[in-house]
Amino acid sequence: MTSSLSTPLPSVPRLVIGAPSSRSGKTTVATGLMAALTERGLAVSPHKVGPDYIDPGYHALASGRVGRNLDAYLCGPDLVAPLFAHGARGCDIAVVEGVMGMYDGASGQGELASTAHVAKLLRAPVVLVVDASSQSRSVAALVHGFASWDPEVWMGGVILNKVASDRHEELLRDALESTGVPVLGVLRRAPQVDTPSRHLGLVPVAERRRAAVEAVAAMAAQVRAGCDLEALVALARSAGALSGTAWEPPVADPTDRREVVAVAGGPAFTFSYAEHAELLTAAGAEVVVFDPLRDEQLPDGTGGLVIGGGFPEMYAAELSANEPLRKAVAELAFGGAPVAAECAGLLYLCRELDGRPMCGVLDATARMDERLTLGYRDAVAVGDSVLAPAGTRMRAHEFHRTVVEPGAGPAPAWGVRSPRPRVEGFVQQGVHASYLHTHWAAEPGVARRFVERCRTS
Repeated sequence: MTSSLSTPLPSVPRLVIGAPSSRSGKTTVATGLMAALTERGLAVSPHKVGPDYIDPGYHALASGRVGRNLDAYLCGPDLVAPLFAHGARGCDIAVVEGVMGMYDGASGQGELASTAHVAKLLRAPVVLVVDASSQSRSVAALVHGFASWDPEVWMGGVILNKVASDRHEELLRDALESTGVPVLGVLRRAPQVDTPSRHLGLVPVAERRRAAVEAVAAMAAQVRAGCDLEALVALARSAGALSGTAWEPPVADPTDRREVVAVAGGPAFTFSYAEHAELLTAAGAEVVVFDPLRDEQLPDGTGGLVIGGGFPEMYAAELSANEPLRKAVAELAFGGAPVAAECAGLLYLCRELDGRPMCGVLDATARMDERLTLGYRDAVAVGDSVLAPAGTRMRAHEFHRTVVEPGAGPAPAWGVRSPRPRVEGFVQQGVHASYLHTHWAAEPGVARRFVERCRTS
């Protein structure tokens, strides 16, 4: 294997888009900025702080490049800059959308995984997006507080969102003069840029492609009209150099045969980190994406199957109606082939989901639930599996409004320490199925082990 940290970090101009709280307009500004800069002929590298899978889909639409996550909890702080550099290689500028409020991170762990933490790790200036709809002079106190709370955070400017009128803008600008934080943009209220949400956040791009294209175009138009793009680019170019090396997936020794790993995609299975496919490819796999809503068979030569997260509950009827594929998945799993399933994949492998037949690989049922399960998890592999040997520790994220009964099989996938000690998930034959989302870049041996099992199963 080659080292996973080998290429020097490039000095890519970069900005972090933060906010005092969620729903301030970070996604609108970040996505619109990515699109506006791309329209100007710049190669824009899109990034998202935290475990969110949905926003990167809009980023990819805006920039024409795959959206990537920067998560200091899942991957550890030391990998944030290397993963950033890997994704931003060859680009003219990078735009990083923050998560939640500026200083909100992993629960009970200080700044860890917050927007501020990632901005410091990247040595990047922050542009604070403020929802100014219900304030005037008070905006100065808010911006001053966020700019002075942590002296190590570089507050490069502010963009005022949801400004009602020219008079409102004048009052806000006058108030902010005393803070020394420049106003780099003012956006009026614009409902056309809103994107629909449901029980787990925004509706993914794959489910509303035409409408998403229109929404991104509206975001770009709003940012072009209301923001000083030259000042934003100049601020991004003032970011200092990063030290260290860029992340690279470790490359396996070459073989004559590449194992076909089928990866579920399409509208029902949209959650995946870009590095997972890169790690599988580097480990010797031929990654082939298929759509469980439409494809009645697995890709030819499938030797392993990865079913990530998504919204199978929204497509339960269509998934159930595709009986040929359900049978093909069950046959592959019962034949001992490696199958890695996370969250949505777990539901798909159950006997049924909301009363509709699924693949029947697991002796469990799944249903929608009113309670939201959300948070980072510290997990340890209970036993050996196709992903990891017993005792392997990984950090994970859990995010769903469904319940699987029972929650764990005779051989559970993970032991979880918080918020309460428990075991969860299923390991049987070559199947590893769990609610927990993990980032394989934190443990590259996962992909290597999976591909090796494809060869021997």
